[in-house]
Amino acid sequence: MKQFALFSLCLVFFGTCQNSSENVPDPLEAFDELTVSQIHRAYESKQLSVEVLVEYYLNRIATWDQSSGINSITYINPNAMAQAKKLDSLFLATGVLKPLHGIPLVVKDNYHTKGMPTTGGSVALKDFLPETDAYQVRQLLEAGAIIVGKTNMAEWAFSPMHTNSSTAGTTRNPYNLLYVPAGSSGGTAAAVACNFAAIGLGTDTGNSIRGPSSHNALVGFRSTMGLTSRSGIIPLYLRNDVGGPMCRSVEDATRVLEVIAGYDPTDSLTKHGQGIDTNYRQYLNKDALRKARIGVLRSLSADDPHPEIDSLFENALLLMSSSGAVIVDSINIVNFDSLKQNQWCSEFREDIENHLQTYIKQDTLHTLEQLIAAGTPTPYALAGMEYFLNNKGRSQGDIPCGDPYTDPLRIAFREAVENAMDLAQVDVLVYPSWNHPAALLTDFETQYLGDNSQIIAPHTGQPAFTVPMGYTSANLPAGL
Repeated sequence: MKQFALFSLCLVFFGTCQNSSENVPDPLEAFDELTVSQIHRAYESKQLSVEVLVEYYLNRIATWDQSSGINSITYINPNAMAQAKKLDSLFLATGVLKPLHGIPLVVKDNYHTKGMPTTGGSVALKDFLPETDAYQVRQLLEAGAIIVGKTNMAEWAFSPMHTNSSTAGTTRNPYNLLYVPAGSSGGTAAAVACNFAAIGLGTDTGNSIRGPSSHNALVGFRSTMGLTSRSGIIPLYLRNDVGGPMCRSVEDATRVLEVIAGYDPTDSLTKHGQGIDTNYRQYLNKDALRKARIGVLRSLSADDPHPEIDSLFENALLLMSSSGAVIVDSINIVNFDSLKQNQWCSEFREDIENHLQTYIKQDTLHTLEQLIAAGTPTPYALAGMEYFLNNKGRSQGDIPCGDPYTDPLRIAFREAVENAMDLAQVDVLVYPSWNHPAALLTDFETQYLGDNSQIIAPHTGQPAFTVPMGYTSANLPAGL
């Protein structure tokens, strides 16, 4: 699919692309918002060591995560400081920084991390210690990143609305503790927003990178399906699952994507990404919006938006126009309403049982029935598992559920989107990530409104990114 190319204009919205000519900041004054490039320049200039930076993040987690009630971190890596010292010694000996050398990382609790608990948010897996790292985790560690901790998630990734698990409880939105951080990667989003790490990993089945990123003023990348491996990630719907970066800047997310993209023989879908040039930083051009053609998808942005989100979106269009973009308002996707129907497939039972039987060395945890018997105190997780006992495949019709390269309904939807973009000669489609602000923790079900992330990219296999768009009056971030 041609969507493997990252549009350069997506990399520069609203100043999120860092300028490589920036001066190195005083680390003592600017620890909280250091980017990868700033950290590396501080290492090179001997203003900062990996050991000092990792210790700073660990102290910050210890000071703020639980005392504030944010509750984003589920596990601290006991070897983080030792790994930091090794990376300092390696740099001292070689003078060479790896791509993510000494960059503190938080990882969602559905990624396998060798020797660290990986629970998927469920007490059923509270004692599971993977013997190997997930492919993406392994790539990041080889690039020099350091896992400082694992992050909370919605149990089994079942909820886009909030982040609550039977292993760690509820995560709050750090911008306003009365509100949700969205789900299911709300722990990673809150942790990165709180500067508990420089970069983070989340997963997205329909919303779960982009929703929490938009609710926490982050950049979230859901890449083209097949570009990154799903191996070693606890699945929700493997046919839709994508793992990827959640960061404070587009440049940092791009650096993470460069490391995790690539062919993995244990994930057959990545054969479609073989041979792709993953040098995405070449597109970090601060002037890329000049003459870029931006298609406005009013079928989403005009669907009962909250007035403050609507105002932020219209202002975003003005900002892009003032930066030289051509705003094409609006784009019509032929048969959009019908094509987006009947795309979801209930595949959790098959996918989770395959995962359990491949990785979990317990005969008592190989089936969905056994997971249910293990118990959970979270009602939505129990209801979800019981639903999947008796529901499989599409809710309507007998068309088999497939990946985005073989499923006829998914292909038809993607082709309709591409045809509309080609007809209008636009580079990208834009709409609010959510048409409504984050919901109150006490009323998250009824206030779950306007989640646009579920509609196109999960089904078409196309990439979708969110970048910060501003804040509502309750100090709640919104994403584009």
